[in-house]
Amino acid sequence: MHCHTGCTSRCGRVEPERIVELYREEGYSGIVATDHYSPLTFIPNWNPQKQIDFYLEGYRRMKAAAGDDFTVLLGMELRHYASGNDYLIYGVTEDFLYNAGNLMMKSVRQMRKFCDENGWLLYQAHPFRPYIVRAGVMKYLDGVEVYNGKCNDKENGKSFAWAKKNGKLIVSGSDFHTEKNLAKGGIITEAPIKSNDDLLSVLKSGQFTLVRN
Repeated sequence: MHCHTGCTSRCGRVEPERIVELYREEGYSGIVATDHYSPLTFIPNWNPQKQIDFYLEGYRRMKAAAGDDFTVLLGMELRHYASGNDYLIYGVTEDFLYNAGNLMMKSVRQMRKFCDENGWLLYQAHPFRPYIVRAGVMKYLDGVEVYNGKCNDKENGKSFAWAKKNGKLIVSGSDFHTEKNLAKGGIITEAPIKSNDDLLSVLKSGQFTLVRN
């Protein structure tokens, strides 16, 4: 539910094909590729709109490596300019990325509009890490990443309480960057997930168990 590839996210250290191999060995049936769409990804003065092929490389290589018995879905982790906040967006499409302009210039309110128009889900990632801003954001969120494999128990506990208090959807993610982050999060569901529509339906239903390793 939260995975960064070594060829797209500059903080990622594992190549896409290896990620698929590792998660398949751990018994996972799929991955959502959520590479960073942020100033950390795009070299200064690059126009992100002209670099979508670069942004999608990790997702596409994972998908090619997966074959028919492992699902790879496209998501994203978005950070706007002059912000430390990260937002996980589930349901996003390649066509949208090619046509949306520079998403780092959009506000969370504008992203909320995109999600409403397309039926996607918007979550705040690891909301209790240092330098994250929560005030005024909750009203734009569908959900909260209540368990993040790179956060400590205190931060994750606060995230879960915050989501519960505000009646938001929840999710767990490994926040995979290196092999030590392997299988630290995710969801377990009886419903098969083969497409973003399947994923969105499961997340909205709440019929899943959080992986918290």
